[in-house]
Amino acid sequence: MNLHIKNMVCNRCKMVVKAELQKLGFNPVSVELGRVSLQEGISATDKSKIGDQLNAFGFELLEDKRTQLSEQIKTSIINLVHYSMEPLKINLSAYLSSLLNLEYHQLSTIFSEVENQTIEKYFIAQKIEKAKEMLTYGELTLSEIAFELNYSSVAHLSSQFKKVTGLTPSAYKHLNDRKPLDEV
Repeated sequence: MNLHIKNMVCNRCKMVVKAELQKLGFNPVSVELGRVSLQEGISATDKSKIGDQLNAFGFELLEDKRTQLSEQIKTSIINLVHYSMEPLKINLSAYLSSLLNLEYHQLSTIFSEVENQTIEKYFIAQKIEKAKEMLTYGELTLSEIAFELNYSSVAHLSSQFKKVTGLTPSAYKHLNDRKPLDEV
């Protein structure tokens, strides 16, 4: 049985969810961002207990299929932008279609209806959050950050950065105003 969980955005989230499930007597087969696999089915009462326990940590059990799919799209983008070791040189629509086994148009329509924004805007927001993280650490130049995030130029990254944040990358570097990934 799979449980779909909203707001799982990092490895720490996975550890918390796994620990809370174990406290309740469940031993998950796997815990991934946004999804937990249990070996066997659970009762409605157990599901309610799990939901209550996870809500205390800011997570939410998702029942609706469209919301689950939207969360899978968000999780896939977060994985791609924040945790992939490869530079982002991939066609997003092909990546999502292949990963989720649905036509991109269908994914795009559902995502836009559930999230009130396009997949592309969400993807850009995640890339800008990654750029903020990289700027905060100060280990890479803006040119290197643009390359890592697959921007065609520093000017393109700077333009998009300013459009999303209202600041230039250098102004941001002095301000340092990052959000948690679940709030992007």
